[in-house]
Amino acid sequence: MRTFLRRIVSASLGICGIAFLSSALFAQSTGNSGTINGTVTDPSGAVVPGATVALHNVVSQYERTVKTDKQGRFQFPNVPFNPYHLTVTMNGFNNAAQDVDVVSVVPVAANVSLAVGTATNTVVVTGGEDLVENDSTMHTDIDRDLIDKLPVESASSSVSSLVTLSSPGVAADSNGLFHGLGDHASNSFNVDGQAITDQQSKVFSNQIPEESIQSLEVIDGAPPAEYGDKTSLVIKVTTRSGQGMTKPTGSIYTSYGNFGSATAGFDLGYGGTNWGNFIAASGMKTSRFLDPPEFFVFHDKGNEQNIFDRVDYQLTQKDSLHLNLAYSRSWFQTPNAYDNLNVLDQFGNSLGETDQKSKIETYNISPTYTRLVSQYSVLNLGAFVRKDAYNYFPSSDPLADLGPIQQESIGQRRTLLNAGVHGDISYVKGIQNFKAGAAYQQTFLHENDALGIVNPTFNAPCVDANGNPVSGFTDPSQCAAAGLFPNNGSNPNVTATPFNPVLLPYDLTRAGSLYNFLGHADVKELAMYLEDQLTVGHWLFNLGIRGDLYNGLTTASQAEPRLGVAYSIKPTNTVLRISYARTLETPFNENLILSSEGCVNPVLSPLLLCTPGVSSSLPPGFRNEFHAGLQQAFGKFLVISGDYIWKYTHGSWDFSVLGNTPITFPISWHNSKIPGFTLRADMPANHGISAFVVMSSVAARFFPPQNGGAGATVGQSGYPFRIDHDERFNQTTHIQYQLPFRKSTWFGFNWRYDSGLVAGSVPCYNVTDPNSGCGPTSITLPNGQPGILLSGLTPDQQFQAGLACDGVRATPTSGFTQCDANGLTSTLVKIPAPGTENDDKNPPRIQPRSLFDMSAGEDNIFNGDRFRWGARITAVNVTNKYALYNFLSTFSGTHYVTPRTVTGQITFSF
Repeated sequence: MRTFLRRIVSASLGICGIAFLSSALFAQSTGNSGTINGTVTDPSGAVVPGATVALHNVVSQYERTVKTDKQGRFQFPNVPFNPYHLTVTMNGFNNAAQDVDVVSVVPVAANVSLAVGTATNTVVVTGGEDLVENDSTMHTDIDRDLIDKLPVESASSSVSSLVTLSSPGVAADSNGLFHGLGDHASNSFNVDGQAITDQQSKVFSNQIPEESIQSLEVIDGAPPAEYGDKTSLVIKVTTRSGQGMTKPTGSIYTSYGNFGSATAGFDLGYGGTNWGNFIAASGMKTSRFLDPPEFFVFHDKGNEQNIFDRVDYQLTQKDSLHLNLAYSRSWFQTPNAYDNLNVLDQFGNSLGETDQKSKIETYNISPTYTRLVSQYSVLNLGAFVRKDAYNYFPSSDPLADLGPIQQESIGQRRTLLNAGVHGDISYVKGIQNFKAGAAYQQTFLHENDALGIVNPTFNAPCVDANGNPVSGFTDPSQCAAAGLFPNNGSNPNVTATPFNPVLLPYDLTRAGSLYNFLGHADVKELAMYLEDQLTVGHWLFNLGIRGDLYNGLTTASQAEPRLGVAYSIKPTNTVLRISYARTLETPFNENLILSSEGCVNPVLSPLLLCTPGVSSSLPPGFRNEFHAGLQQAFGKFLVISGDYIWKYTHGSWDFSVLGNTPITFPISWHNSKIPGFTLRADMPANHGISAFVVMSSVAARFFPPQNGGAGATVGQSGYPFRIDHDERFNQTTHIQYQLPFRKSTWFGFNWRYDSGLVAGSVPCYNVTDPNSGCGPTSITLPNGQPGILLSGLTPDQQFQAGLACDGVRATPTSGFTQCDANGLTSTLVKIPAPGTENDDKNPPRIQPRSLFDMSAGEDNIFNGDRFRWGARITAVNVTNKYALYNFLSTFSGTHYVTPRTVTGQITFSF
């Protein structure tokens, strides 16, 4: 723990030094936020100093308050794009209020004239017009107040948890993965105008720390033209700023919970009218870093450290600069199953437990310059450098990496360096909100892999009389003398893969050595876009066009129209909308070279389980996406927003995983069809109670053949199938209560229901439907009844799936070789009835589950004014639900949801 704290302190001091040196040079301006400024005057036109100006959004619960200065002026910098209610109060005057809509980086003027009278402390929200937005794209707003109070599952991927719980259309998966609108992790983060389109789960990259975020806007409608690449979900992040904090403001916290999970961190904001600095640092350690393949945890320790700094400086009234600096480091073990605890070599000697580990380091530097060209237009220019360095370490004895789903040991050193520039100009006047921009980025990929065979029967030269591979031989010529037969593929009764002499030098069980693969590629991307939002009466039109040029291991270009129409029906507080987007779908960068070149490499192809006939190239695809929906307010107490979605993609992307490792490969399918609906309902705070509900049903139907990429064994029938992130229905309900008489005391409650992801490896029986994956496991028992063959699963794998045969449950050491089809049941997976399984219409799935989370806190225990002590307790999965995310998935493996976890936290704020 001391080492981990030293890392936090040293990194914090380093970034603080950079921030101090930079504070005279860099300033406030981001691509995801705007500024509201104005002057408060009395009826004679004289300025009113000391007036209280409050800004509030009743749906996102965004709220800020400032005082007017000696000239009666006020300013709200770093305001996320949204409609707001602005109120002004001052003794001796009537309260004044107006609606302000922040739609661009162009500053919004909101001058207020106060009438003489008696001020009151009550701010009245007049009705549903404050709850609806006349926008053609559905989105979800998440502000700091909800971020602080929403109980989330994982401290190491809290941003993923926030998006999963609060945004409709998101299927939850293990290890911080979330699937937006039926696609595998095709999500992008836009942090203060910087686009990050690479993977953000905890096994790919370190996420932006949650404590650095002021607000999130999750776009799950058709993306506007300024967004490209990965657009199933676009997550716009506005970070926290210290500008305007004339008194240093921040907090220090520490927490402890189950699995020895401990966190510590601080945040600090300080500045003046024209400058500001915000810094946050945190660290955590736990014995359950990743979601393991067993409910009980083995070999799953991990730690993470984050440091983030934002510097803002207003050079002149028209020029400002802004700088984001970030560094994150994580180290974690690959969790073991029971099968990995006592690995035996070919001679029966114990090799100990599998001991695979990973380390990820991420840094980011992103400066931005903003020029106020006129009162109606703003120019933004930015640059960024971001690097992920991923290191995967095999067991110290590579032979200990052997497992039921892993035939090889692998070590990896992989870096992804993303550098780019972007610029845009915004113009807002009258009915127009126009924006034009361009971005160029180059991604430098380096992959260094070392692989070796650790299964003595994987590439055996000899087989016995029953066709079983035999270890201990290095050449087919040795077989006859031992009474065995050459494994050369000439005997049709032999099911073992024929001996491949090319692999012999890399077989560690036969005195071989590791095979080294080195890969390098530069991926260049250029984008240009124009978009205009026109408001004509009750109508709103979004008109945009985007052009993308992709030049990586393959090349592609695409012209992409983006269109949207919304109509506001004022009397009923209703907004109707439709939208369309054409998008270029580019391949994932993680292990792109290995996946592209591995299947034409004679050594790698059998080790990566390449599908015969699959292309070595991974060309980008394209998508046509349609949305139709509405937003409806009911008075001032409820607003509902929903969309129907239809996406057709030619060249659809997914991943394949290598054995029991976090190493995955991008793969491409011919096409996919994704229909569904999303819905969100918000109840703004009323008598201390606020709530929201999100729900969705999104299909993910993929169509063979596999176009390219390593791995993958599904879809071989040639018929459509449901990918493993297809889910019929999910919903999250969040309720929050704040005591009216003591607003520092609050309670939160989550209910998350998932109907279950597709689980393609579940054993089943079906000999009638050609689109069924049950063929290899469908057998006829001696009594003539349908049966299911289970010998392909170890007892532990049967236990992981919760299988029982005629009421007898499998254990980690005792399973079944076969079972009658009607007698095979499970509490964790849904096994289709005999004769009904269909990979498209009725695939096996994970059993439905409901998870309940709770939190409670007191933010000011001792009623302090400047200094406050707070405490909170969070309980995740309070019923200790025993459930899976997935089972032996080709794309994600086997993982259990988090058991009941209780965490206590103490905070000191100033």
